[in-house]
Amino acid sequence: MLFSRDDKELKDTYRTPIFGTEEEDVEMPRYSIGKKSMQPRVAYRLVKDELMDEGNARLNLATFCQTYMEDEAIKLMSETLEKNAIDKSEYPQTAELENRCVNIIADLWHAPSDMKFMGTSTVGSSEACMLAGMAMKFRWRNRAKKLGMDINSKKPNLVISSGYQVCWEKFCVYWDIEMRLVPMDKEHMSLNIDKVMDYVDDYTIGIVGILGITYTGRFDDIKKLNDVVEEYNKTAKLSLPIHIDAASGGLFAPFVEPNLKWDFRLKNVVSISASGHKYGLVYPGIGWVIWKDEQFLPKELIFEVSYLGGKMPTMAINFSRSASQIIGQYYNFLRYGFEGYKQIHQRTRNVAMYLAKEIKDMGLFEIYNDGKELPIVCYKLKEDANVEWSLYDLADRLLMKGWQVPAYPLPENLQDVIIQRIVCRADLGHSMAEELIRDMKAGIKALNNAHVLQKNEFFSLLHLHKEEFSSMNLFLLI
Repeated sequence: MLFSRDDKELKDTYRTPIFGTEEEDVEMPRYSIGKKSMQPRVAYRLVKDELMDEGNARLNLATFCQTYMEDEAIKLMSETLEKNAIDKSEYPQTAELENRCVNIIADLWHAPSDMKFMGTSTVGSSEACMLAGMAMKFRWRNRAKKLGMDINSKKPNLVISSGYQVCWEKFCVYWDIEMRLVPMDKEHMSLNIDKVMDYVDDYTIGIVGILGITYTGRFDDIKKLNDVVEEYNKTAKLSLPIHIDAASGGLFAPFVEPNLKWDFRLKNVVSISASGHKYGLVYPGIGWVIWKDEQFLPKELIFEVSYLGGKMPTMAINFSRSASQIIGQYYNFLRYGFEGYKQIHQRTRNVAMYLAKEIKDMGLFEIYNDGKELPIVCYKLKEDANVEWSLYDLADRLLMKGWQVPAYPLPENLQDVIIQRIVCRADLGHSMAEELIRDMKAGIKALNNAHVLQKNEFFSLLHLHKEEFSSMNLFLLI
């Protein structure tokens, strides 16, 4: 055997430091695929470094989505990423876990024992809302046809508070539904029960009650809504159903407000949707929708597929997706139990109420939601606050410390009211809340002491000091 120089040199590129690799010396492929492959450790580091300047998810108080799960849950979910949730025949035990979750949630929502509830997991509660909306539309259409109504003479409509989440606007656009908004006002920061029936007619497919309005965290009064709908249904040509968008409150209220009647205990509530990735405590990508009885889910929305190895029904909009979030949801139900969820949610509520009190005691803010319902703290600057900064400025100051606390206008009819919202989640402990208050006070102090140059002041200053600027060779881009 002959040997050469090449046989002496190590060709193990894994021994090369990452920041000494060829890949680190050239521009990273971005909008077209690179010609050559690279080592997995290098690809990992390049992508990891791309994400370095993003916000810390734990400090993102704008989102309702969970930003923490236990290590055991993460391990379990990472080990099951390859399982396709739609393939019930290949993964029958995974399908059984989904079935158990549906049954657990139906029990939490008091599904009647004398009815046959039906439900499914979804990719978040937006898909769940779409499915519930379609069920209402198809059921309305089928019943209207039987009564001889001209279903094409006008659009069917959906009635909802103006504090709706954008998924309902999408639903109405996608499925050609007229969206009838019941305006919020200062006296009604949730669905105005006194006005809601003014928006109803024979072409109304249903009313949506919201258990946790995105803007403020308030609960619609579902019990009162059921009462007025019940009275309407006594003489209505078509009985009116209620769907509950419980994206935020559906897996919160049962544990901390078990006596609150908002669910299937109410006669006219026929379907409920919720996000498992909010107060169900799972990472983003899991929702649930349940119908009180099979009569409320038209059969034409259930499809049979046989090409995955066995005949199985499906009703979701999406098809293939990882089952890991479903498994994560079941892990949480198993791990925490009722008392565990209750303990976590109560502590989260306590944190929200602490924040609300501290913010109120600053004397500058009017509290819109103090966390007693959903653990969300919302506030606006008082009319007499006498400050030169806005909540947008305060949001920027908090962002300098890593906190993402959004400021935004309320919905139509209240669009001149700018509020700020803190979403409290399980991973926002009391110590972190104390740190937030310290940073908030420091930000307010900095804003109070700041002098923001107006345009005319800036140019005056520029004129007075132009010689100094010139001598310093400064280039100003205006």
